[in-house]
Amino acid sequence: MNKTDPVYAAYLALLRGELVPALGCTEPAAIAYAASCARDALGRVPEKVRAEVSGNIVKNVKSVIVPNTGGLKGIKAAAAAGIVAGKTERKLEVIAALTTEGEKAAIRSFLDRTAFEVVMADTDRVFEITLTLWGGGSVSRVRIVDSHTNVVLIEKDGKILFDGTAQVGDNAGAAALDNADAADSPLSVAGIIDFASSADLEDVRDLIERQIEYNSAISARGLREDFGANIGKVLLKNYGTDIKVLAKAAAAAGSDARMSGCALPVIILSGSGNQGITASLPVIEYAGELGSSREELIRALLVSDLVTLHLKSGIGRLSAYCGVVSAGAGAGAGISYLKGGRFEEVSHTIVNALAIVSGIVCDGAKPSCAAKIAAAVDAGILGGEMYDMGQQFYGGEGLIVKGVENTIRNISRLGKEGMRKTDKEIIRIMLEDQ
Repeated sequence: MNKTDPVYAAYLALLRGELVPALGCTEPAAIAYAASCARDALGRVPEKVRAEVSGNIVKNVKSVIVPNTGGLKGIKAAAAAGIVAGKTERKLEVIAALTTEGEKAAIRSFLDRTAFEVVMADTDRVFEITLTLWGGGSVSRVRIVDSHTNVVLIEKDGKILFDGTAQVGDNAGAAALDNADAADSPLSVAGIIDFASSADLEDVRDLIERQIEYNSAISARGLREDFGANIGKVLLKNYGTDIKVLAKAAAAAGSDARMSGCALPVIILSGSGNQGITASLPVIEYAGELGSSREELIRALLVSDLVTLHLKSGIGRLSAYCGVVSAGAGAGAGISYLKGGRFEEVSHTIVNALAIVSGIVCDGAKPSCAAKIAAAVDAGILGGEMYDMGQQFYGGEGLIVKGVENTIRNISRLGKEGMRKTDKEIIRIMLEDQ
């Protein structure tokens, strides 16, 4: 692919918009970011807070620890952290500088003394956050829609300070994912292989090197310390250190840590730290096992990242369809590329992986995500190994049809349309114990 090709530029823009750092689960981070923006607009710490959020935000914030808060969970904790100590300019790392015991105590004190209301937003959007703050006789409001830093409204006392629907912040260039319309996406498996094989490494090196550094660090922390259900440790203790186990354990351990409040950032993908971890760490492990060069690893990670984004482009950022299924298939594609596979091998790896695990539901961010990651990575690896041995799933078997792009469209339809009612039922079930 020539650097002057518009598709080359589109792929670069997508990577730059998607491979961004975030601290903790991205939905609590988005709430903290919105709250920090609203505090800035208000110009003071408020006496009253109202959070209006879509159901998928509730689902993905309910059960994860907000980093640097001393173990607090939920929407109120995320908003309080953003209000008390948020650094707005740091976007999804908005509470990364919140480190002192005094700041943690201030968050708890704020929650104790502040009137706080959380309601479900009256919206058809999957992703919507509106934070309204009252204080000193004034009121401010911030609205985020579609993606984590896409602020579309900031106002104070009825005066609009910012109004717009264009992508802003770190997610610029990711409109296809935000609109969940695969027809608008420039991505294709053939295009991805072409781009990964021909990309000027200086155009992507900083992005991919940062992904390797950040995600490897949180994985190592997850394997060293006690987080969540310790899925990474369970895998290694019970199944040994075969490369397939190492790949699954590395990815699971990263999720173990971030779902349980580890204060290390990750490089996200499709708005998700778990997807960023899943798409990268198995490929990194395989590169070490195979003795791959740095260039080979970077190009394989381009395949994994872009395949993951391609699989998500027709589903959207949040769905009842578990996003790590896409990332596990992406990892399998990256591993296949690392081993010398190109379009044919990568395509069959993706189709085989999707045939195995598509349909795993997303019931919110929480420790069990690490186990789902292990299953998705296993499917990605198995999908590649099947084709290495001349085995595959064929068109007409379930959701699989002839042609990788046709199968991807079927899976997108399942995740976006077919599981829409499932998503609503999951949210209702999860809210019954509130």
